Amino acid sequence: MIKKFFTILLVLIPLNSFAVEKNTTFDEQLFKKAQLDGKVVVVSSWIKYCYSCASQMKVLKEAKKDFDNIEYFAFDVTNKQISSLLNVQYQSTLLIFKDNKEVYRSIGETTQKEIYKAINSFI
Repeated sequence: MIKKFFTILLVLIPLNSFAVEKNTTFDEQLFKKAQLDGKVVVVSSWIKYCYSCASQMKVLKEAKKDFDNIEYFAFDVTNKQISSLLNVQYQSTLLIFKDNKEVYRSIGETTQKEIYKAINSFI
């Protein structure tokens, strides 16, 4: 019975969301440079095995291609130095910076419609 349950569970969970490569691309100097260059900077936090993080990152990687003037960074929320710098405590936190200021923050937002709407608000 337990084997059947796990088999059904595996079929129902979209594994392609976990296939998103999660890397820390955040670099404080590149982050500051992007802001000085006038870019809208988007930052997301993730943690291993987080479904919503993978979904969010997938949308944000596409957004980087779809929007000309954004720079996108991601980081593992367990990295205390970056988490402290950005005051982020939870995975799937989405931050947007413009003109050296944080202008948007959400937690758990994964839909393309809402993420693109937020980015469009600041471009």
